[in-house]
Amino acid sequence: MNLRPDPTFHATPRLAMEAPAETLAFTLMLSPDGSQPDGLAVVDVDPKSKSYGEIVHQVIMPNKGDEFHHFGWNACSSSLSPLSGHAFLERRYLIIPGIRSSRIYVIDVKDPLKAKIHKIIEPEEVFAKTGYSRPHTIHCGPEGIYVSTLGGGGADGTDGPPGIFIMDCETFDILGRYEMDRGEQDKHYDFWWNLPRDYMVSSEWGLPPQFENGIVAEDLLSNKYGHKIHFWKLRERRNVQTIDLGENHQMALEIRPAHDPSKDYGFCGVVVDTTNLQGSIFTWWRKDDGTFEAKKTLTIDPRPEKPENLPPLLQGFEAVPPLVTDIDLSLDDRFLYVACWGLGEMHQYDVSDPMAPKLTGKVELGGIARNTPHPNGKPFAYGPQMVEISRDGKRVYWTNSLYSTWDDQFYPDDEGGQMVMANVGENGGLELDKDFYVSFPKGYRSHQIRLEGGDCSTDSFCYPSV
Repeated sequence: MNLRPDPTFHATPRLAMEAPAETLAFTLMLSPDGSQPDGLAVVDVDPKSKSYGEIVHQVIMPNKGDEFHHFGWNACSSSLSPLSGHAFLERRYLIIPGIRSSRIYVIDVKDPLKAKIHKIIEPEEVFAKTGYSRPHTIHCGPEGIYVSTLGGGGADGTDGPPGIFIMDCETFDILGRYEMDRGEQDKHYDFWWNLPRDYMVSSEWGLPPQFENGIVAEDLLSNKYGHKIHFWKLRERRNVQTIDLGENHQMALEIRPAHDPSKDYGFCGVVVDTTNLQGSIFTWWRKDDGTFEAKKTLTIDPRPEKPENLPPLLQGFEAVPPLVTDIDLSLDDRFLYVACWGLGEMHQYDVSDPMAPKLTGKVELGGIARNTPHPNGKPFAYGPQMVEISRDGKRVYWTNSLYSTWDDQFYPDDEGGQMVMANVGENGGLELDKDFYVSFPKGYRSHQIRLEGGDCSTDSFCYPSV
């Protein structure tokens, strides 16, 4: 434990933006067929380095079949909350759950080039202490590590609803379930919060039988995937309101509140509208009376395509849906990045007015039926997927794998893992860096990214910027 707060903790978004630029990134390596263990890659992102754009260290796990998906830090800027008893922790450990195995790894990255396994939590402990399975999103909070799950109990994860459990941020012991009153919440995916205003927002994907073996077309067309967002009284651990975005808005995934805690709004990305194949962004906000509203503020249209150029799943539609699979918000709350995994496009929107997003930049890379190569001429499998923004907002990184079985359904002829980066113009706009292109070892796909010293997707700030 430090005698002073970790210098990578920042009380406000503005202070975080002024911190030194990242030099390393941590990226998940997924073995889609389980023939080899998953891993963590340490990538050099320092343009002054001779190994820029190269994997400089790997941590390969001892087990197969984990299916790494999301991961996060043991501690972050929320440790500076006045309510925190852990302000002197180090941002030292990465918590990596196996979404298929329900096993959790704690990786010590104090010396990133010698990163190593610190602790392994076996699935039996997760089941016994929480009744949940399929751990998914890791979020460091002021009093511990919050872990969302996609499955309940039982072999198929449908014995009771999924939810959130909390881990001790020093011992990594599992403490128990978060929810005291979940209301009508019966599915789960992402979550995030506003610490000073004491509320949390969560979203929905689907239950394990709806995603583990690929998308279930019948369930999608019957609107049986998640389409609600839930608002919680954070400290009371109580669901206070649920908003149904409309059953046709299938798979309400990423939740991105404004980073400045004085702003009472945020965004949610919806994968597909079953009435027209559009992707969409909803803006939610809190009213003066403390209740919440949500409105669709952005739509992205599908692209017509000949059936013979499409995977079997889409041939009957004769179109490529955008498939909005990830979104991320810059620390100044100015630009929202939207990954259109199906189209093979990364969009940048100016959301200075959160109710009227404006397209300010777009990059085409990969994509169903297009397979647009990188500017260096090398291939990019699948499409833009997991997004990570540098603290100063000048660089946007992304990888390409969604989920192994879904990759194979939508991109049956693709294979490979890549990570790329685009530079951001002063007034918006995106341009791929020709010199930054990471190709992962054969047999591995790439998934989520976390930046050295923290990043926009994990830190929750305690004070407004001035």
